[in-house]
Amino acid sequence: MPPPSSSQTLSGLRLLPEDRLALSVQVGRPSPARAAAAEKPPTTVSPPPPPPPRRPPSRRRSSGGGGRGPWRTVFSWGLTALIWFGIGLGGVIAYYGYDLPDLDSLTATLRKPSITLLSTDGQTIAAYGDVYGEAVVLKDIPSSLPGAVIATEDRHFYSHFGLDLIGLARAALVNLRAGHVVQGGSTITQQLAKNLFLTSERSLKRKVQELLMALWLERKFTKEQILTLYLNRVYLGSGSWGVDAAAKRYFNQPARTLNLYQSALLAGLLKAPSRYNPQNDRELSAKRTAQVLANMVAAGMISQAEADQAMQSGPKTVKQISHTGRYFADWIHDQVEHYAGEDRDIVVQTTLDLNLQRKLETEMDAILSGPGAKAGVTQGAMVVLSPDGAVRAMVGGRDYASSQFNRAVQSYRQPGSSFKAFLYLAAVEAGWDEADSIEDSPITAGKYHPENYTGKYEGIMTLRQALAKSSNVAAVRLIEAVGPKKVANVARRLGITSVLRPDASLALGTSEVSLLELTSAYASFANHGSGVFAHGFASIQDSRGEMIFQREGGGAGRVIEPHALGEMRDMLQAVVEDGTGKAAAIDRPVAGKTGTTQDYRDAWFIGYSADYVGGVWFGNDDGTPMHKITGGGLPTRLWHNVMLAAHKGLPARPLPGAEDAAPESELQPGAPADESPESIWNGLVRMLGG
Repeated sequence: MPPPSSSQTLSGLRLLPEDRLALSVQVGRPSPARAAAAEKPPTTVSPPPPPPPRRPPSRRRSSGGGGRGPWRTVFSWGLTALIWFGIGLGGVIAYYGYDLPDLDSLTATLRKPSITLLSTDGQTIAAYGDVYGEAVVLKDIPSSLPGAVIATEDRHFYSHFGLDLIGLARAALVNLRAGHVVQGGSTITQQLAKNLFLTSERSLKRKVQELLMALWLERKFTKEQILTLYLNRVYLGSGSWGVDAAAKRYFNQPARTLNLYQSALLAGLLKAPSRYNPQNDRELSAKRTAQVLANMVAAGMISQAEADQAMQSGPKTVKQISHTGRYFADWIHDQVEHYAGEDRDIVVQTTLDLNLQRKLETEMDAILSGPGAKAGVTQGAMVVLSPDGAVRAMVGGRDYASSQFNRAVQSYRQPGSSFKAFLYLAAVEAGWDEADSIEDSPITAGKYHPENYTGKYEGIMTLRQALAKSSNVAAVRLIEAVGPKKVANVARRLGITSVLRPDASLALGTSEVSLLELTSAYASFANHGSGVFAHGFASIQDSRGEMIFQREGGGAGRVIEPHALGEMRDMLQAVVEDGTGKAAAIDRPVAGKTGTTQDYRDAWFIGYSADYVGGVWFGNDDGTPMHKITGGGLPTRLWHNVMLAAHKGLPARPLPGAEDAAPESELQPGAPADESPESIWNGLVRMLGG
C-alpha cells in the first residue's frame, strides 16, 4: 500500500493553527534530511486514525454572519417591553386604585341637608339644600326617560365596555375642527363613575381612577343596573338629585308619570343643569328639550310626529318657580341653617301669612310701577308683624329675581322723624305730658341749624301737636331738655340695636337703622308695653317629626310704663287723625309716625293697630333723591292698602293704653348710650333662636 500523500495526511488531521503554520513551512521547503530520506526505499507506515464523526448541519437559516435573525431580536425586545408594560400598568392600577370608592358609595351621598319652610297654613314657601326623591327602577318609569338619556348622552351605551372609543374619536375630531371643546366623549358609565366620588377633585389621578371605576362597573353590573344607578344619582339642578326628585321639583309629579316632553327636558338638563333649568330660562330650556327630541328621532326611538306633538303640549306642564315670600325665606334660612346637621333634613313652621304676603307684594309692585316710577322711586320695603313680634309678611325689594338684597333687614338708612317716638317717650318718662307746651320757632344747637319741613313755624304748641305735625325745631328743643343719652337708652330698651349717636341730631333720626328693628321697636306700643323679639318661625322638626325647637312666648319684658304707654298712644294716634299720617287711616283706631330724610332720600311710615304693626320704607339704593316723596305720601298709601287686607274680617279694637297695659313688672333698663347693643339685644335674639 503506497504511503499517503501529504495532502491526504493533512486532510485527516485536526490541527491547531500554529501546527498548520509549521506544516506549511515544512511542506513548502523540504529539509535535506527529508529529501535524503525520500530516496530510501519505502517502508510500511500505519494509517492514521479515522477522523471523528462530523456533526450534522443545523437546519436554522444562516444570517450570513452566523448570529440570531432580526425577527428573533424584534420578538425578544417586544416580549421584554410587554412584560415591563404589564408591570408598569399593574403598578399604576395599584397606585391609583388603592383608594377607589367601595360599594357603599353607590348609596352614600355628600349633600347639603334640606330645609323646608312652611307658611302658617302649611304651604311650602321655599326649600333649600339637596333633595332626593324615591329610588326608581327601569320597569316602573316610562321608556322615554332612559331613552332620552341614552339618545343624548351615550348612544352606544349597550355596545361599549365602559369606554366609547368611537365616541371619543368623533368628539376629538369635532373639537379639533371647532378649535375648542364643544363635545364630550364620556359614557354614562364614566359619568356614573365620576358621580361615585364624593368630592369634585380635578386631577390626573382622579381621571385615571374614574376610568378604572368605569371598567370595574361594566364588569360588575349589567347595563340595566348601571343605567338605574345613574338615573337615581345624577344631579338635575335646583338641588334635586335623581330623576324622581327632579320630576317633583319641575313638574310636581313622580318620575313614573312623566310624559315624553318632560323626559326629554330632564335628559337635557344633564349637560348643564343651571343653564337649562326651566325655572330660570324657560325659552332656553325648550330649545334644549327640542334638541333631545331630535336626538331620539335620529336614534329611531320616536317618530318626528311624536316629537312635534310633545313640543306643542309639553312646555305647559313645567311648574314655574314662585318668588313669593323669598326675602322672608332667605331671612329665616340664615337663622335655622345651624339646626340642620350634616345628615338631618328639617321642616320649619314659619309665621308667614301667605295670603297677606301676596297682597303686600301686589301692592308694592303697583306703587313702584305707577306713582313711584313717576317720582323716581326704584325700591321699597315693608314688614308686617303681630304685636308679639311674629313676622306675618315681608318684602325686601322691588324684584327678588333681580336683587336678593333684603332692604327690610340688611339696609340701614336714616329714619328721619319716625325716630321721634323714642324722643317723646323719653320726655314722658322724664315727666312731660302730652298737653305740655313747647316752642315751635327757629333754633340753633351749636353748629346744628334744624328747620321744619314746611319752612313754617307756629310758635307755642303742645307736645301732641308738635309730634302730629312733626315739628323739627320742637324736637330739638325737647331733646336738649331730656338729654340725647336718655333718648338713646329708651330706643335701645325698645329694641333698637344699631349704633346711635347721642347728640341733638338724634331727635331727627340721623342715626341709621333697619326697617325691621324700627318696626319691632314700635311693636312694644301694640304689645301693651312689653318688648318683643321680631321672629319668623314657631317650631322646627326633623324629617321624622321629632321636635327640635319650639318657641314658647317670652320677650323683653316690660319696656314702657302704663302711664307712658297711654300718653304715647294718644300722641301717635293724633299723627294719623290730625297730622302727617292721615293717608294711613283705616276703619279702626291706628297710630304711627311718618319720617322723611333730607332731600327726600328716604320716606318712612311705622304704624300699628291692636292686631298688627307695619313698617314701610321707600327710596333708592344709591341714595339719590326722590321727587318730593315724604313719609305721608307713598309709605302711608301702601300701609293703608295692606292693612285693610290684613284686618279684613277682624273686629275693630281700641289701641292698647294705660288701662289695659301688661301686668306690672320691673321696667327693663336700656343699654347705656355709649355701649354697643350687640352683646345685649342681639345676644338674646341668638340665644332664643330668633
